Amino acid sequence: MGQPGGADGREAVHARTALLPESDPAAPGRGVLAAGGSSGSIALPPRSAARPVAGTFGLQALVFGLVAATIGTIYLTQPVLPEISQDFGASPSMASLTVSMVILGITVACMPFGVLADRWPIKPIILVGGVVIASSLLAGAFSQGLTLLVALRFVQGLFVPALTSCLAAYLARSLPLESLAVVMGSYVSATVVGGLSSRLLSGLVLVGHWRLSFVVTAALVLLLTLAALRWLPPEGPRQPRGAASLSYLGLLRQRTTLAPYLATFGSMFVFAAVFNFITYHLAGPPFSASTSFISLVYLTYLIGVVSGPLVGRLTRRIGGGWTLLLGAAFLVLALLVSLLPSLAAVVLSLALVCAGHFTIHPAATGLLNVRLQGGQGRGNSLYVLIYYLGGWAGITAAGQAWSLWAWPGVAGLCLLVLVLPLAVGLGEIWRKP
Repeated sequence: MGQPGGADGREAVHARTALLPESDPAAPGRGVLAAGGSSGSIALPPRSAARPVAGTFGLQALVFGLVAATIGTIYLTQPVLPEISQDFGASPSMASLTVSMVILGITVACMPFGVLADRWPIKPIILVGGVVIASSLLAGAFSQGLTLLVALRFVQGLFVPALTSCLAAYLARSLPLESLAVVMGSYVSATVVGGLSSRLLSGLVLVGHWRLSFVVTAALVLLLTLAALRWLPPEGPRQPRGAASLSYLGLLRQRTTLAPYLATFGSMFVFAAVFNFITYHLAGPPFSASTSFISLVYLTYLIGVVSGPLVGRLTRRIGGGWTLLLGAAFLVLALLVSLLPSLAAVVLSLALVCAGHFTIHPAATGLLNVRLQGGQGRGNSLYVLIYYLGGWAGITAAGQAWSLWAWPGVAGLCLLVLVLPLAVGLGEIWRKP
């Protein structure tokens, strides 16, 4: 993947924190523009570069566990949506709110938490986030109505950035660069593993007991939050309050930065819609697949573990535009294959969806970070917002499409939205250097 130029490679580390789908794709906000313009020199807060970090492997394991558990809470109900529909007598579109409202909460809260992380000590923020998420999960496990469960899931989503974006900012502020690169690698891997493991937990390990999966995950989040408070290294200095950075509106007005945002919105729209409603498609005729089998199809997520480095090398060889087109082509092919009345074809289509999404997502992130001359924190924060808005919009719109036309309606809607990454890819190819 293309990396922004920088003598110390800090922007490159920043870009690597935004590769994979379940993540809070914002890189930690370490760089801001010096006051006086929308482009210019980067003013970085001082870093204790010489401070040794004992037990880097232990810190990697701690970060991996906390991020994986937190990201896992987002998709905990996805493989058991048919069971939730049955338990509460709800339609598929209503049950899917237990996923989409978490994502909506994240989109609402990601940028405010970025501001809080710049102005306040982060450990108390992590503590509050862990306690609220664990409490909402426990309350959800005993909820007797879908409305209450959906409300609790929204509250949970509001505090997910406290354990993802704020943790990333804490690490960027507190670790020497040589340790940061290693630990953030664990952060990125955890985002994929968290999304996969939660689906397997609720849909395979604890099949038929989705409420118990809430209790187990709540205990895990709380324990790892307390461990983080105990063993995270001392927090480094916060950025100066007077430092200026790119405006969000300015990022949207620039075509060069708007293009990656549009590409990732379209890709995440399709990705979230497909994986949310494929459960109903597989559970119904002609497949009538079990919850355990449906959970196993999420193993296609493992494509995301290895895709980042491969996409990076591919982008350097053929360019970001062609990489985006390749990812969009995978998605188009996946949607067409999913319409075949064959269980093997549907599983193959999910693998192609992962291949397409995990090609577009890192390629778009790389394009964005290469073009940001400053304000990487704000630029990536906006990326997070648009990324999750794409997921929320995909699930919400696909719910209506499913209720009207079942799976062909979902596939047709997704094909229409793929105009976005296709257009961005073509625009990048035709764009003058």
